[in-house]
Amino acid sequence: MSTTPSRRRRPATDLVHGGTLRSQFNETSEALFLTQGFVYGSAEEAEARFLNLSPGYQYSRFGNPTVTMFEDRMALIEGAEVARATATGMAAVNAALLSRLSAGDHVVAAKALFGSCRYIVEDLCPRFGIACTLVDGADLDQWRAAIRPETRVLFLESPTNPTLEVYDIAAIAEIAHAAGAILVVDNVFATPLFQSPLKLGADVVVYSATKHIDGQGRCLGGVVLCSKAFLEKYLQVFIRQTGPSMSPFNAWVLLKGLETLAVRVERQTRNAALVADALAAHPAVTKVIYPGRADHPQAATIARQMTGGSSLVCFEVAGGKAGAFAVANGLEIIRISNNLGDAKSLITHPSTTTHQRLTPEARAELGITDGMLRLSVGLEDPDDLVEDLIGALDAGRLVAAAE
Repeated sequence: MSTTPSRRRRPATDLVHGGTLRSQFNETSEALFLTQGFVYGSAEEAEARFLNLSPGYQYSRFGNPTVTMFEDRMALIEGAEVARATATGMAAVNAALLSRLSAGDHVVAAKALFGSCRYIVEDLCPRFGIACTLVDGADLDQWRAAIRPETRVLFLESPTNPTLEVYDIAAIAEIAHAAGAILVVDNVFATPLFQSPLKLGADVVVYSATKHIDGQGRCLGGVVLCSKAFLEKYLQVFIRQTGPSMSPFNAWVLLKGLETLAVRVERQTRNAALVADALAAHPAVTKVIYPGRADHPQAATIARQMTGGSSLVCFEVAGGKAGAFAVANGLEIIRISNNLGDAKSLITHPSTTTHQRLTPEARAELGITDGMLRLSVGLEDPDDLVEDLIGALDAGRLVAAAE
């Protein structure tokens, strides 16, 4: 039994109630349908179900009621026609791109991508005869110049990982559509609360639900949001036949995460803004990049297409790798981890973790220096976080000077 609202609801309400399906027991919390398969009343019903002539579920690799609730809720808050959940964020990226691309096609992507995303476009796609061109995502002329007759997909993340660059999604969508291509946007760092790529002209949005959507370090997940036309023509058969399926248990956990997403992200963003300002005032910090600050390189674009900053702060410290390691090792509250969007504040050194597979030249081109740290700000008291960082920076400065 589903509940259909009588009028349009605001995002915070849909985050709690959207997409809920209730069984005959009329439970309050979403039910966990931890099942592999489903039974049919007759052989004729099974035949009709597989011919898509009869509604219902067949096998949890294809669809599951708990997973459907997560998909429907994500579609509501993103403003998408449909959504399909995947086992991980990278499975979502892979499905969104490869379901649309074939041998002989061409993809244009921003250079500033998470390392695994760059692997898909730079290493995996060419193995299947799909050419790729990497561009400076902030330079619209480079996007235009990279277009070929066989270009089918443009791909970017904004804000980027880890340098928090922000790209003009509307302008890049226009370039894609003029070429008969689609634009795929990884919106993880902005979350659906602060940026709506589909409203800006993007065709497909992907998330690692592992990050803010779960937000408490519990499980993996991903989701692709798109039009019904894209789903039916490309995505559905790809997911059904290749099997990057989300576990019903993970879908249930992520539904619980969505209920508190707005509260968590808004608090984390306020904390991040305070932390960014404190970092900018410290003499050992040589650069701070934060989407909520006036000195961000793309501040005008941010004001135009984002309604909030981010829970992520990127900063550089003096002393290169030694200085960065000294700061990370000197923290007491903030933990070293390559995850992000968690209730706990986490810090990582991109050059040796998330982007270590890139060549030193590629990292330098992206502005990923040895002294750079990526901080995911959590729900702790912001004064405690600032004190933790200042203490580690002060100690790290002494270590760097000694070396």
